[in-house]
Amino acid sequence: MNPIKTLTLAVAATALAASALTAQARDFRLGLITPPQHLWSTEAEAFAESLHERSGGEHSISVFPAQQLGNEAQMVQQLQTGALDMAFLTIAEISNRIPDFGALYAPYLVDGVDHAARLLRSDTAAELLELMPAEVGLVGLGYGMVGMRQVLSRDPIESQDDMRGQRLRITPFEPIRDFYTATGAAPAPLPLLEVYDALANGQVDAIDMDFDSILILKFFEQADNLLISNHMMFPMVGVVSGRVWRELSAEDRELIETTMAEHLENVLTGFQQMDTAQEAEIRELDLDIVEADAAFFSEAIAEWEATWAEKAPMIEALREEAERLRQ
Repeated sequence: MNPIKTLTLAVAATALAASALTAQARDFRLGLITPPQHLWSTEAEAFAESLHERSGGEHSISVFPAQQLGNEAQMVQQLQTGALDMAFLTIAEISNRIPDFGALYAPYLVDGVDHAARLLRSDTAAELLELMPAEVGLVGLGYGMVGMRQVLSRDPIESQDDMRGQRLRITPFEPIRDFYTATGAAPAPLPLLEVYDALANGQVDAIDMDFDSILILKFFEQADNLLISNHMMFPMVGVVSGRVWRELSAEDRELIETTMAEHLENVLTGFQQMDTAQEAEIRELDLDIVEADAAFFSEAIAEWEATWAEKAPMIEALREEAERLRQ
């Protein structure tokens, strides 16, 4: 985000604080699946602090990381009923309900985290958020992300054929399941906090993961082969329950939207800033590393595209936007 826009958001949020004082005080609840030390969780806490300050202490947010309120499917149900106010959700769960969001997971749609962040800041990506109120009863206020997807495995993967029959942990959603099924692997949905033990006891052979989580949760202790493929980005969306949104004053809506947007932007820029250093740190570990590009997965990509081109028509618009942003 350019400095002028950032300053404008900050000034607008501060100006709104005085008018928000007259609104009904609320103690919001925000859920997410990441552990407390993850950037999504720390920015959720920072968002809570900012909103409390800018509302003059009238509003507060209790943050529940690490699936304390359930998995993402359960949190979406809570958001739809108004039992949960806000969440930072992977786009994975949203794509299960709005297939067009699956377009964001098109293999090799983007070149890396910088390219991914530019695409998620685009008007084309913002068009997807407009689908959420009518189709899932949520209000999407902006995107975050984690790093690009890699494959960490117990045994070496030197070609797509080596993935055949491998039980590979995924986040449970259709676009990534279909991609790994096309590689010949056996996708195995598993909560993030269960992955370490699953690798340790052989419940899974490999995992789909980003550099950040590999390092934070020390998955490299249980698997020493890394396929650096950067084959998909992994977006996040900040949402508010549609039921809760309707109860808010215009001033509170604008205050929440503006403040959350700043912290989602911090997530995007945070992963942009961390990515190079994290890759360097990963490469210093005692791992056997293989590099992969789109040619490595050519057959799987063709099969994925045949399935998702029809299911998610937004793929074409996103590819055009991604290409424009590549130049």
